[in-house]
Amino acid sequence: MLRWTRFNIISVVLGFAFLYLPIVLLVIFSFNESKLVTVWGGFSTKWYVSLLSNQALLDAAWVTIRVGLLSATFATVLGTMAALTLVRYTRFRGRMLFSGMVYAPLVMPEVITGLSLLLLFVAIGFDRGFWTITLAHTTLTMCFVAVVVQSRLLSFDQSIEEAAQDLGAPPVRTFFEITLPIISPAVFSGWILAFTLSLDDLVIASFTSGPGATTLPMKIYSQVRLGVTPEINAVCTILIGIVAVGVVCASIITKRREIQRDRDERAAAAGA
Repeated sequence: MLRWTRFNIISVVLGFAFLYLPIVLLVIFSFNESKLVTVWGGFSTKWYVSLLSNQALLDAAWVTIRVGLLSATFATVLGTMAALTLVRYTRFRGRMLFSGMVYAPLVMPEVITGLSLLLLFVAIGFDRGFWTITLAHTTLTMCFVAVVVQSRLLSFDQSIEEAAQDLGAPPVRTFFEITLPIISPAVFSGWILAFTLSLDDLVIASFTSGPGATTLPMKIYSQVRLGVTPEINAVCTILIGIVAVGVVCASIITKRREIQRDRDERAAAAGA
């Protein structure tokens, strides 16, 4: 059993301070009255109002949201299919190669992934823009969805599917009415993770973007090189809020689904 010594407590406090104190300071200074981001001039929300008139940042945010929604959806579908293939079909020719290709983006540096996708798009003559970023983010995030869904499928009771098929349900109907509702918390968690990774990506988007397709991290990075402004703090605070709300909602939904599943299992056991 872990004993909380003074050294352990100090280490944990310093670790959390190192991780979260800069974020807290960023949120606080987003309400700064002064134009100088390091000098507190009083409380004000004018930078959030000013942000609404910054069309360049708004356009970049809209591109980022659209890319995130589409890439997360594509990655969830493909990642779920890949997880089903790896768990249910354990013996087929090329399984090791397929598994390596699915999980390669997990260990591959983003610079290499971005450069390889750039060379691919140039070789096939695909104009870089919104759809190249979407495809690149789908490639990046699909493996994370596959890992999350695969971990749920490994503990899945396949006798439920067999019972449904014995009662006459075809495989497709069994998947959509039995399997998918049970693994839906993992699928939703994978979607949230994919959306968050797409929202945060800078390196791969920088390689695969084109004219008229500038994501918000790219826009923020280009402005930060010229100096941090309070508007940047406001944008980052909004992003932190969106991600925090998404994580909390995903946790609540997953917890409720698990509680409901446990109730259903206990009711089925009692009825049997």
